[in-house]
Amino acid sequence: MKHQVNRCALAALAVMLGGAGLTGCSSNKPAGSPASSAASAARSGASAVASAAGSAAASVAASAEAAAEAALANVKGGLNATADVTLGTTATGSNGRVEVPVNITNHDAKPRRYTILIDFRDQSGNLLDAIVLEVPETAAGATSHATARSNRNLAGTVTAEVRRALRY
Repeated sequence: MKHQVNRCALAALAVMLGGAGLTGCSSNKPAGSPASSAASAARSGASAVASAAGSAAASVAASAEAAAEAALANVKGGLNATADVTLGTTATGSNGRVEVPVNITNHDAKPRRYTILIDFRDQSGNLLDAIVLEVPETAAGATSHATARSNRNLAGTVTAEVRRALRY
């Protein structure tokens, strides 16, 4: 999928550069000339390609979100434990994936396991990726530490948030 998005971006760049070359030509012909029509078509094509690239990225995020939700659905008898989970600051790891430290404090009197759904979002709040973090047994009153990593490389400023956390 990453290669497909890269190819879409390259195609959009080629179309935009071609359109810029066409609109940069001077002519005494009226606006309805073939050059003007070609430039307009190039801009329209660039917009369509950019839209398709954005749709592809949204589709990947939606697939990750669906897989994460399905994993949470498999947890039987889980209690809401969102208040037990705190996230640190996101950073891009050496492999290009976004990482965030996760701290889980078991406030229960018994050892518990946790399944946590974490969203990675861009500056505009758009969902870029979603993961499920399985935390093995955490002792009663203890805190466990883990690291959540995005499923793929994410660009730009990325934030992480706990959407759901289940204790069982």
